[in-house]
Amino acid sequence: MTRIAVALGGNAMIRRGEPGSIEVQRHNLEIAARSLVDLAERSGAEIVLTHGNGPQVGFLAIEAEMASAVVPPPPLDVLGAESQGQIGYLMTQALRDAFIARGIRREIAVILTQTVVRADDPAFAAPSKPVGPVYTEAVAHKHAEEQGWTIARDGKHWRRVVASPAPLRIVEAQAIRSLVETGALVIASGGGGIPVVELPDGRYEGREAVIDKDLAAVVLARAVGADGLILLTDVVGVVRGWGTPEAETIRRLSVEEAFDGLESGEWPAGSMGPKVRACADFVRSGGRFAAIGALDDAAAVVWGRAGTRFGSGRLGLPREGARVEAAAR
Repeated sequence: MTRIAVALGGNAMIRRGEPGSIEVQRHNLEIAARSLVDLAERSGAEIVLTHGNGPQVGFLAIEAEMASAVVPPPPLDVLGAESQGQIGYLMTQALRDAFIARGIRREIAVILTQTVVRADDPAFAAPSKPVGPVYTEAVAHKHAEEQGWTIARDGKHWRRVVASPAPLRIVEAQAIRSLVETGALVIASGGGGIPVVELPDGRYEGREAVIDKDLAAVVLARAVGADGLILLTDVVGVVRGWGTPEAETIRRLSVEEAFDGLESGEWPAGSMGPKVRACADFVRSGGRFAAIGALDDAAAVVWGRAGTRFGSGRLGLPREGARVEAAAR
């Protein structure tokens, strides 16, 4: 059976301009769940899910700071773990409800996931990923002095910045794969995973960092032996010439064209760059196909009828319209 790793962008939970309440997140996940269940039914593929956590970690960081006079603030890796549990819980409920509405019973499992990074990754020497709330310059410098933060300007404000090291492997990879092979729909590696380094004695230790969720999705896809990688977001696909009169959505992109565009700055690191790199890396390393597209078009993106597709050849999926078995597994 074909296996697909599907990564949900932040718009699956909080759309631009919306407040980040639990009610808003539940509503958006109900919509996302219907698209994902439709994808599962129409493709008949095994699906492994991952997701972003940027807004949620930011909210948790704000809560921790506001309560710091009463409760010691937890480190960033612990906040990442908290966000995985929170989002996984909301996603599980939304997905189960969507399956039940179609008369399908599916086992859904959320795995708290640790992602191994190198202790000497160059990113630790050059923190660049903004996290948490914005501050005035004076407050930001005060936090930097008192807490040892690295800070940087963010528009008119200042924010804490942390390292974004490259993901190497997933600690729980075998457990995730075992669950997938039982027929469970697994949610794992949320927010890129909890960043940890492996110590000489085999233990793991958390690090104050944020892992790019799209690059981590490639590691997850490889770990479970996925045939395809699908990145679902709030855009219809990869655009060439963004912001110009000649802007066009690309339907197919070769690995060579993708890396050439990344090298020339066509897709910057702060926007579409990580997604393009993730898809190109996955296909170059042996993945059969990868695609970027809108969450609402999930099934069409898998079938190559929407979004931007990387790689070539047949999907090898069951015929369109095939349904997954409704029996509980």
